[in-house]
Amino acid sequence: MKEPFEIVFDDDYLIVVNKIAKVLIQASKKEAKHTLTSLLQQRVGSKVFPCHRLDRETTGLVVYARSPEIQRKITDQFRSREIKKKYIAFVKGNLKKRKGVWEGKIIDREGKIFAEKSKYAKTFYRVLKDFPNWSILELSPVTGRTNQLRIQLAKIDHPILGEDKYAFRRDFKVKFKRLGLHAFYLNFIHPISKQKINLELNLPKDMQEFLNSF
Repeated sequence: MKEPFEIVFDDDYLIVVNKIAKVLIQASKKEAKHTLTSLLQQRVGSKVFPCHRLDRETTGLVVYARSPEIQRKITDQFRSREIKKKYIAFVKGNLKKRKGVWEGKIIDREGKIFAEKSKYAKTFYRVLKDFPNWSILELSPVTGRTNQLRIQLAKIDHPILGEDKYAFRRDFKVKFKRLGLHAFYLNFIHPISKQKINLELNLPKDMQEFLNSF
């Protein structure tokens, strides 16, 4: 199986990879064989520990720790909102306001099933470019709720192109073959060296080709 990632940062404590679409970070009950975590462990020859998650369909930056201690330090940074994250999203329609913030309580579909409480979520956004019937947004989530960006965009009737969990495929005039979401930017403090780590990616090939077709 082709490796579904590219290593973009690697030292004695951390590995950051650029994940492709269609791969799980960790195994679900149904699929336990090829995950991003298991394939990365095969590549580096030792155990690695994911510090956060991206959806199967979302591409972009994922941070791994080489030990549980470092994993705790990074997840603490995520929890205390010290890590800056940015995403590019291809979304349905055109927003009236060029930039702003979405905040309020949200809950994902699985949370409703298990009667969990809705949680506060906050995301800054800005419109990068408009096209007929769709737009490119830059999203900067402050909180890290499950499916946060997908839920917030669906709530304002601008779901991410390719969305099939919080919107109906038939409602999209413009079609993208997967969820049009890419985690392109991370900024955090290295837990050991205390240096600022700043990582930025280009669009993945499928999103760039889609954009070039307009």
